Amino acid sequence: MNFNKKISLLVVVIYLSVLLSGCGSAAAVNNADQYITTINQIDIPDDVKVIGLGEATHGNVEFQELKKDVFEVLVKNENVSVFVLEGDFGGGQTINQFILNGKGTAEEVVNNLDYSIYKTEQMVNLVQWMHDYNLTASQDEKVYFYGNDMQRYDLSKKGVLDFYKVINADAAKKYATQLEHVSNDTMRDLTTEQLKEIDEIINNIILDLQSNKATYVEKSSVESYAFALQYAQIMKQRTQLFLNEEDYMKLRDQYLADNLQWIAEFEAAKGHDKVFVTGHNGHIEKTSASLAGYKSMGNYLDELYGEGYFAIGTDFISSEFQAKNGSSGERQIHTVENHNDLVDAFSEVELNEFFVDFEKASESEELLDIISREQKMSNIGDDFRSWYKFLKTFYTIEMTPNEAYNGIIIVKKATPTNVVE
Repeated sequence: MNFNKKISLLVVVIYLSVLLSGCGSAAAVNNADQYITTINQIDIPDDVKVIGLGEATHGNVEFQELKKDVFEVLVKNENVSVFVLEGDFGGGQTINQFILNGKGTAEEVVNNLDYSIYKTEQMVNLVQWMHDYNLTASQDEKVYFYGNDMQRYDLSKKGVLDFYKVINADAAKKYATQLEHVSNDTMRDLTTEQLKEIDEIINNIILDLQSNKATYVEKSSVESYAFALQYAQIMKQRTQLFLNEEDYMKLRDQYLADNLQWIAEFEAAKGHDKVFVTGHNGHIEKTSASLAGYKSMGNYLDELYGEGYFAIGTDFISSEFQAKNGSSGERQIHTVENHNDLVDAFSEVELNEFFVDFEKASESEELLDIISREQKMSNIGDDFRSWYKFLKTFYTIEMTPNEAYNGIIIVKKATPTNVVE
């Protein structure tokens, strides 16, 4: 390619980058601070059963800290006692054992999730706070931790086999042998035929558990049996994701919603009828706005619970965040600004982070117009390349705010987490 063609191509790239990134700021709304509250003033309607909190990135301190900050408010003011994370179900139960019984350390159980994005000081602080809270809480006030994801095998497999060791030692040995090659380390190397065999083995386990429920409950407990069956279901979901990779995202969000429903019903039977769930914005929002075309967990929850599902999104104006480069696997720091009419409407608010309840914001004609129109809202996962920041499509989802969420937490300037691998 000659020099002139290189220059022409560079000019076109720069022009398109500026055109498509849409970095210009919109006007601030006068007296916007009338329509915000601090995080500790968040108020949830009484009939809500599930509160969702999204995060605009997985790699910002502020969004990870919000998990703890919002949950503390919900525990104190809304009688919420169940925390659900977009993380491994089996790993989540080791966290639950730590916060209830002190088994292990906060660092160890966070690592059990086997999700790099959570190997941070902020997640350890959250888990440690839950543990310390439970030390002085009455039995009726204790908090519980769950993961509702299904992308790992090890700890759910362990849960199934540990249950069989109690109620049927021969079956425990048989299934341990049959599932010997199934692990987090080997799962991506399994062939299609091996996956089909695993799926059949898990079907047999599920059938055995269901057929012998009365006997197995008598030998253990209702709770132990329920978890064993759910561990098996998690393993089946993981296997089905591998067997249906073309529908991976579609199935995953369906399973996330199914598992959340299981958790909500299991805890409701114990008298805990309100659940807090946190994950990426793309899972929490109600409108399935992602260009990937899958139905979001939040959409399923909206259909299932109606007004009983209260979704809170997050967005930023400026973010310095860390994410993994999908090609190299190396974690890098990136800086992105996102200007849309919604976040810019609050750009003159002095607080760095605050909550906007859309019902309250609707009292302003100007804000009602903004939240009723599509906005390009921040949406960054754990895979980011430096050139993504030049195209808004790679770090935003276009959605109508008051259809996707009931409110939003805006962080004007967000800072990067430090992942300890």
